[in-house]
Order: sequence, then C-alpha cells, then structure tokens
Amino acid sequence: MRNKGWLVVVTIVFSTYMTGYSQKFVNEFLNIGVGARAHGMSGSVVASVFDGTAGYWNPASLIQVESDLQINAMHANWFGGIANYDYVSIAKKMSGEQSHVAAFSFIRLGVDNIPNTLNLIGPDGTIDYDRVTSFSAADFAAIFSYARALGEDQKWSLGGNIKVIHRSIGSFGKAWGFGADFSALYKVSPNFTLGVSGRDITTTFNAWSFNLKEDEKKVFQSTNNEIPVSSTELTLPRVIAAAAYTFSKGNFSYLAEIDLNFSTYGTKASVISSNKFNLDPSLGLEVGYADKVFVRGGLGNMQSVINPVNTSQRQFEIQPNVGLGLKLGRLKVDYALANIGSVSGVLVSHIFSLGLDFVASK
Repeated sequence: MRNKGWLVVVTIVFSTYMTGYSQKFVNEFLNIGVGARAHGMSGSVVASVFDGTAGYWNPASLIQVESDLQINAMHANWFGGIANYDYVSIAKKMSGEQSHVAAFSFIRLGVDNIPNTLNLIGPDGTIDYDRVTSFSAADFAAIFSYARALGEDQKWSLGGNIKVIHRSIGSFGKAWGFGADFSALYKVSPNFTLGVSGRDITTTFNAWSFNLKEDEKKVFQSTNNEIPVSSTELTLPRVIAAAAYTFSKGNFSYLAEIDLNFSTYGTKASVISSNKFNLDPSLGLEVGYADKVFVRGGLGNMQSVINPVNTSQRQFEIQPNVGLGLKLGRLKVDYALANIGSVSGVLVSHIFSLGLDFVASK
C-alpha cells in the first residue's frame, strides 16, 4: 500500500484524460472553445466569427479575415487554476482571383506538476521526499484550416480542417489521433449570415498505448484497479447550425446570433434529447461603440439536470457568460468571464485573448 497516494493521483488523471470506456465524450478539450470574444457570447459565433479563430469555430469564415496576416492567442485557467488552456493561431490570405485563406492553430490543455510519489517510500520503509518527481497530463491539437469563397458575388464560402491530436499522461500513456471538419458560410444579405460547421465528420479517432512498469502494474492490482491497456477512442460527428443578424445605428453596432448544436451523444441533460439525438442551443449578443469598444453576453450550457433534493425530478439550468472587447488599431484585446466546467457557478474562468493584424506591404 505504500504507493496508494501516487495511485490516487494517477487514477484521477487517467479518468479525466482517458475516456476509452465512453465513446461519447472523447477529446472534450476540443469542445471548450477559443477566443475570449466567443466565450463571452457562449460560443455562439459560428455565423459571425470574422478573425483567425474561425479556424476553430467555422473554417469557411476565414475568408472574412481582412488583413494579409493575422495572429490570435488565448490563455485561460480551468478548474480554478488547476488546468491551463492555451491557444495560438496564424491566418494568411492567399493570392488569387477568389478569396482563400489558410490557417494553422495550436491548442494545449494541461495539468502540470502532478506529484509522482511512487518512490516516496524506499524498500527499507524510509520516507525521502527527494524521490518525489512530477509529470504532466496534457492534450494537444494541431489544426490545419483552409477556406475559399465561391462565385462572383462570393456570398458562399466553404472551409475545412485537418486535425492532428496528441494526448499524454507523463511517460505512462500516450495517444495519437486524426480527424477532419467541414463547414460553410452563406451571406444572405449584408446584415444576415448563415453558418454550418460539421465537427469530426470523419469520426475522429485516438489510438492509446501505455508503458507501465511491472512495479506500477502491481500497485494497480494490489488496490483492485484495472491496468489500462491499449485501446482506440472514437469522437462522434456533430453539426452546428447558426444564424447571425447585425445592424448599426449611429456609432453603435448590434449583433445577435443563435446556434443549434446537433449531436448523437444521447445525453439526457440536453434541451431536446433521445437515445441517439441531442439538440443544444446557445445565444450570443454583442454591442459595439465606434468599432472600438464591445460588450458581450451569452447564454449556453443549457441542461435539464437531476434535482439533488428530489432525484425523481429534473431542473433546468443555464450558464450565462459576459465579455468585453477593445480594438486599438491593429490590436484587439478581449476578456470573458465564463463558467467553464461548472453549471452551478462555483468554478469561474477568466479568459484573455489577443489578436494582431499585419498589413501587406505595398
């Protein structure tokens, strides 16, 4: 039992990051979202995203990037600072008669400095804290995006992603995965836009392999825990359909968007659900002044959850997010106060992101 403390830590990490026993919620770190603007609107940006973060939300919307080159970055603390979520992207306009843009995005979600107390107690029973080492459990994603406008009026645009995923739990386990997304954007009018994003349309997979030493396996066995084995996870496809409407009055601009997330996860907590179908809506609002200052709000994570007092009943819960934005020439600074990972409002996240435009030399 001398390794019980270490085993508890590793078991928690395995249960958090390795979801091979449930094919419904694989690669959940890719569902968190990027950009403080989007978080402030509860992710309701599939039809209105206009910068490099479109590579994540709706790659077809990358054609709306106005500068020749754009860089975006975001940092957020998750679970009250336990986990760090980082994102960076670069979007580049390509030359040609039709508008087309390529982008690369990188995402990391990691829990760092996890203590490994396997060797805390020596064979003779002595305790030596110098034997304690640390490891990280991290998820990585590299996303390659491409978008192209269609037709002379360029009202239509199509886009897609190729995703390479790497997940690791120290030296104990690693996984590689691949997948693809497809999306479209249609400008009905200058004020009204429709968007659709097909996530993991190829069914994204992760292939896990584990490298546990014999003494580590004995710890699992002695505490009646299953020894993790090599396995394959599958991420099921889902589709997000969105509509956004914008208008201006004087120095003020107004934007409203509704997103409908269709999936086959079969979770009963969804607003509309069955054994093989789910519908999860979200709403986002943005008010701008002089195209420099922006105030945002969103409603998402709508769920019908079990009443903790009377488990035979369910209660409806909704998560509100808020955000601010400031545009300083080529620099955009955004902030969002979001409740990622907790509908009850206990664990809030402060999210910051930056965007920088580079103008092509003439």
